[in-house]
Parts: sequence; C-alpha cells; structure tokens
Amino acid sequence: MKLLGRTLLVLILMGLAAGAAAWWWLNAPLRLATPSVEVSIEAGTPPGAVAQAWVAAGVQTDARLLYEWFRWSGQARQIRAGSYEIHQGDSPRELLGKMVRGDEVLEQLRIIDGWSFRQVRAALAKSPSLKLTTAAMSDAEIMTGLGAPAGQAPEGRFFPDTYAYSRGVSDLTVLKRAYKAMQKKLDAAWASREQGLPLKSADDALTLASIIEKETGTASDRHLVSAVFVNRLRLGMPLQTDPTVIYGLGENYDGNLHKRDLQADSDFNTYLRTGLPPTPIAMPGAAALEAAVHPAHSKALYFVARGDGSGSSEFSEDLATHNRAVNKYVRGK
Repeated sequence: MKLLGRTLLVLILMGLAAGAAAWWWLNAPLRLATPSVEVSIEAGTPPGAVAQAWVAAGVQTDARLLYEWFRWSGQARQIRAGSYEIHQGDSPRELLGKMVRGDEVLEQLRIIDGWSFRQVRAALAKSPSLKLTTAAMSDAEIMTGLGAPAGQAPEGRFFPDTYAYSRGVSDLTVLKRAYKAMQKKLDAAWASREQGLPLKSADDALTLASIIEKETGTASDRHLVSAVFVNRLRLGMPLQTDPTVIYGLGENYDGNLHKRDLQADSDFNTYLRTGLPPTPIAMPGAAALEAAVHPAHSKALYFVARGDGSGSSEFSEDLATHNRAVNKYVRGK
C-alpha cells in the first residue's frame, strides 16, 4: 500500500509539473528568427498546416507543440483565414488569439475624390501586398470581372474612400468593394433627388457629379456650380467646361489647354456639343453626388475663379456681368 501511495504521489507530482510546464510554455514569449514573423492563411487550411506555416516562417518551436495547443484549446476550427503578424514577446496563447479573433495585418488603398480610373489603376499597381490580377486586363475586362452591365465604362464607378484589405487579397476584390460602394451611394442620391432636374437617369447624375467634382475649388461653391450646369442643361446651352475637354484629350493633354483643343470636336468637347458627355470624367465624392441632385436655387449661368487662393468663384446670371467678372479676376482690369 505504501508503494502504491508513493507511486500515486509521484504521478500527481509529475502531472502537476507537466501542467506547470505547459502553462509556462503557453504564456512565455516565443523565440522568433526575426523581430516579427508574418503568415498568410488561406481558407480551409488545416490546423496542423497552420502550425507548420508559423514554424517555417520563423517561429522557433516544434510545430507539433503548436498544433497540440491549437487542438487542446478547442479553438482549432475557429482559426480564420487572413494575414497575421507576431512580434518578439508574443506567446503561443497570443498567437492563437490573433488568428481566432481575425486580428489581421491590413493594408490600405485610398481612392481620392476626382481621380480618374487610370489613376485608380496606377494606385492598385503600387499598393503593397495586393495580388495583382488586373494588370494585364483591359478596362472592359475588369468591368466584366466585377459583374458590371455590358458596355458600362469604369470611369466614375468607384467611390472615393479608404479601403482596408488583407495582404495577398486580389485587387479585383478591393475594386469590387469600391464599385458596390459607389452604386449604393449613387442609388441613395438618385432616390433623394430634387424633382424636375434635367437628368434622365442615375447615370446622368453620376456624370454631372463628376464634372462638379472637377470644377469646384471650394466646398461652399459646390451647389452653385451644380446650379450653373443644371441651368445650362435646361436651356440647351453647351456646358463649356474645361475638365471634360481635358479628359477627352487623355494622355495627349500636356498640362495646358490650347485653343486648338477647344476647337477639336470630340464626344467630351462640351464647348462644341450640348448635353452631358457620354461618361463621367472622374470619381465623384459623396458631396459632389449630393450637389448634383440638389443644386442651389440660383439663376446663375456662368462662373469664373476669383484667383485669390481660396478656390472660390464669382457667379453671374448673364454674359455681360460674367465678362466684367472675367475682366476683374482674370485680366485684372
């Protein structure tokens, strides 16, 4: 009996020692080959492979220990796909916690109000840790990949905002979020539009908003700029807006708008053609969308930049008054 008692005591002490060792290991800092270690986990990766990925990336421990910890915790099936990073001082408990919480390392893509789709594509190409799948695709192929209606141009279709994404995600995935965000914003703006606008569709509102975005130098003028273009559309006057001509020139624009450019006919030359151009010319922000469907109650038909550094414009209801404003603010007379 004494021998049995001693054996039980030894087993109990060994169990306590093992438990203490396990508790210490779970909470002790992991040894890392570098100051930080990063791993990307694909959806459906088994826990054992996750453990092996961490060790292969630079966590200096036995992959079997990590796997047993994942399994013993009861959270192995709760590990989420994504990109994760641990640092010197992080423990096995903290490593698992990050994966279960989905505490990912995220990058960001920022789309700026007024950008063209060409600028959006350039930003995608420079974005860190983004899987580039659209680099060899045409604009039309990208739109097809996003599920856009046949023939829909990409210009104006991506809402300016900051989009966080997991490392290794496809650029098409990020674009789809921006595309859906713009559609949601546009639908809301169109549903709240002022009655009697000379706009036939939400797409017309998007095109007008893109012109307002490019023509507005200060936020306080935005609704007046909208009023000028809405009034011109009502009267059948040409919009006569430089940004549409510049957009039509594309890569041929040299930074200066020449007389010959204003005289060259194109779908985007609003000096020679009435109505809206065939597509938006930029990515309008929320404020420009709102201004397009809620123009100021004004009879203004003209505006000219004051050139005082504020970005503000002088608005006029007739050509004679406008010419005087041009003399004052442009010619200094």
